[in-house]
Amino acid sequence: MNFSKILIFASLPVLLVSFWNRNTLPGDIDYVPQVFEEPRQTATRNKPFDIRYKGIDYEVEPQYDYELHGMVVSFRHHDGNSRMHLRSNDKLNMLDVCVVWGDNVRHPDLNELDFWNGIFTCNVSTRDQAAWDAFDMYQLSNNHLISDDELIRDRVSDLKVGDQIRVRGSLASYGSTGGGKRGTSTTRLDTGDGACETIFVADFSIVRPARSNWRLAMYASLLTLLAGLGLHFASPYKPH
Repeated sequence: MNFSKILIFASLPVLLVSFWNRNTLPGDIDYVPQVFEEPRQTATRNKPFDIRYKGIDYEVEPQYDYELHGMVVSFRHHDGNSRMHLRSNDKLNMLDVCVVWGDNVRHPDLNELDFWNGIFTCNVSTRDQAAWDAFDMYQLSNNHLISDDELIRDRVSDLKVGDQIRVRGSLASYGSTGGGKRGTSTTRLDTGDGACETIFVADFSIVRPARSNWRLAMYASLLTLLAGLGLHFASPYKPH
């Protein structure tokens, strides 16, 4: 077996396994102190305002000033060109991000819970009853992040599961010309439809990126696979 085939056959199973486990949280996360705190919601002086983004006019109605620190457990990017966002003329919603904070970040079996984002929702399930009993549904939130600032929109594009983030802005309702209006939750104690926080983002940062050995193995095995394929197709053909 030549060297290129060794690279291909050695890297492929590693790539598949590491891709499957890429969102597994490490057991020794170094948390920033703020992720143990509740989100801060305070009275706002901001008045409703109009903005224009990608040729669409929006009215934004701030209700509270808001600051959230949390660890990302799932997310879903939106480009405004698919499904309900397209039908509602909504290009302002750039991301739904589901985060945990407080006692949940110390959860001993957080990897036993499965998190995923629907179009407008964050979902969690598990077959482990002990893990479910130890999880606090009131220290989890799904956040619709909206912004017309391209710098902020670029920052959220780098998001990964396990990142610890800070979001500052306004809990707000908003709507577009010719589209529907989306509201916001103003309490962390609700669940179900309407329980998501809609945040007009003034500032977004990844305060501590996730460090995943599985993700490092995924990128390394992908590069190795590509190198093996490159060598294979660059080698001269030798008939048997």
